[in-house]
Amino acid sequence: MSDVTLRPRGEYGYDGDYRVLPAPVVAGIFTLVCLAVSAFAVIEAVRGSTVAGVVLGCVAAYLVAAGLCFVCFTRTGKFAVWADVLAGLDLRGDERVLDIGCGRGAVLLAVAKLLPRGRAVGVDLWRADQTGNHPEATWRNAELEGVRDRIGLDTGDMTRLPYADGTFDLIVSSLAIHNVPGMPGRLTAVEEAARVLTPGGRLAIADIGFTRRYAARLHDLGLQDVHRHSLGPRYWWAPWLPTHLVTARKP
Repeated sequence: MSDVTLRPRGEYGYDGDYRVLPAPVVAGIFTLVCLAVSAFAVIEAVRGSTVAGVVLGCVAAYLVAAGLCFVCFTRTGKFAVWADVLAGLDLRGDERVLDIGCGRGAVLLAVAKLLPRGRAVGVDLWRADQTGNHPEATWRNAELEGVRDRIGLDTGDMTRLPYADGTFDLIVSSLAIHNVPGMPGRLTAVEEAARVLTPGGRLAIADIGFTRRYAARLHDLGLQDVHRHSLGPRYWWAPWLPTHLVTARKP
């Protein structure tokens, strides 16, 4: 793993769904809830309600731990984990790679650094699934990471990818497919990923839910070496809310 990969130069914001409430409002509400629960825990303990105080104290501790997990994951953990994942793929450096739901480029640009003779393309709908999610933010990050000439960005729906069959040697996706409404739509996105993969190409999908179904669908589609495993505490959104990686190879 290179120091450059582990210490990204760009600004990648915070993951999350901010379509209803902007990130500062979400952060403010979460902080107020933590403070309120903590205050009630102290009040109940002072009043002599030991059980209520302990329960509220545990809830407050969990909320604080969840907030810390989220910040660590979105600011540092995902970069370190994907550095490990990409290193394990042992890329030649001339591959054509697609990042489905690329956002501001955390994974897209990390893989682009490993492609001195290749190209990485990111596709997204550019919704508020991250703070400041917009193509211009991704292009700025690509400039800062020194890989602007190795990437391309497209606007597209992952359930109807705008690419021909067998276009890419590697498909990656990080915490994106679960955003598709309904399981049929999510499985369609998995099918699309398999469709645009070259024979012999590989796929690596990380998500916080539904990964058993992704793996089963890839197996049904005839992909080989289908595996699923947890990415560990560095990729927890909250305590005991793990992210799993599904990998597969197209025959």
